[in-house]
Formats: sequence, structure tokens, C-alpha cells
Amino acid sequence: MTKTSELRDMADEQIRLVWKDAAETLFRLRVQAQTEKLAAPSEMRKHRKTIARCQTILNQRGSLVPPAAGAGGAGA
Repeated sequence: MTKTSELRDMADEQIRLVWKDAAETLFRLRVQAQTEKLAAPSEMRKHRKTIARCQTILNQRGSLVPPAAGAGGAGA
């Protein structure tokens, strides 16, 4: 789990990597929750909060771009 102060010290690209990793882990946990019982359901909340922290910090810096979108334009 990454603290907000640690995220603020990171560069934008590093924050996007943390965001991407948390999103992938959250996806795997959601699939696992549908197919079997989770060992630690609180992990889903932790990853959702990590994603929210990353988005908030990037939004405050004015560089919020989803990790999957990259350089492609999302809006036409």
C-alpha cells in the first residue's frame, strides 16, 4: 500500500505505474471474487483507494490521463 506522501514524491510516470498495477490487481480480485471466496476482501478496498489517490494527485497536477489511454485521444 502506498501512502499519499509517498505518491506525492513520485514523478507522474511512476504514479501512473502504481495506478496501472493497482487497477490490474483489482481486476484480478474482482474475477476471483466471482469465481471463489476471497481470502482478504479488504484488499479490494485498499486497491480502490490507491487508484483514487493516484487519480487525485495527477488531477491536482493537471496531468490526469488514464494509464490505458496513453497518448491516444479519448474525446473527439
